[in-house]
Amino acid sequence: MRGRDKLLQDVGGRPLLAVVAARAAAAGWPVLVTLPPRADARRAALAGLDIRPVEVADAATGMAASFRTLAREVSGPLLVVLTDMPEIRTADLEALIAAHRAAPEQVIRATDADGRPGQPVLFPAHLVPAMAELTGDEGARRLLGRVGVVPVALPGRRATTDLDTPEEWAAWRRRSGL
Repeated sequence: MRGRDKLLQDVGGRPLLAVVAARAAAAGWPVLVTLPPRADARRAALAGLDIRPVEVADAATGMAASFRTLAREVSGPLLVVLTDMPEIRTADLEALIAAHRAAPEQVIRATDADGRPGQPVLFPAHLVPAMAELTGDEGARRLLGRVGVVPVALPGRRATTDLDTPEEWAAWRRRSGL
């Protein structure tokens, strides 16, 4: 993003982080938002939302640091929603939660309309303790093979639209009108 924080990009007049966190909170589950140390602008973006910020002291070591932190904070199932995916809606999260209720021991993973795996991913409670052992920047990918994965198709490319560069943001804004 050439020095800009993609989570603070404007989406409909609000920072992306706040938009995604509000959508997650509306799905009815407790929302924890992992933040690196000294993330004052991100904390400010979350002000007033029904969420709990959780500092990840070793965030610079990679994505697994967030999972290790969450493993200490959460005892039940964990719905991981990446906050750089602006097309994920509350209804999408509700669909994943409903699939989890039908298959509580399985990983529930969003796909795009064509079946390509994406995000969010809902991990069953029995896998959450294993997150405490993750390392590096690959996230929880290796946990996906431990149990069956139930795919939940989301409309269009919602589950796979991940914006990481100014060019991707510009193209998305042209397509979405935001």
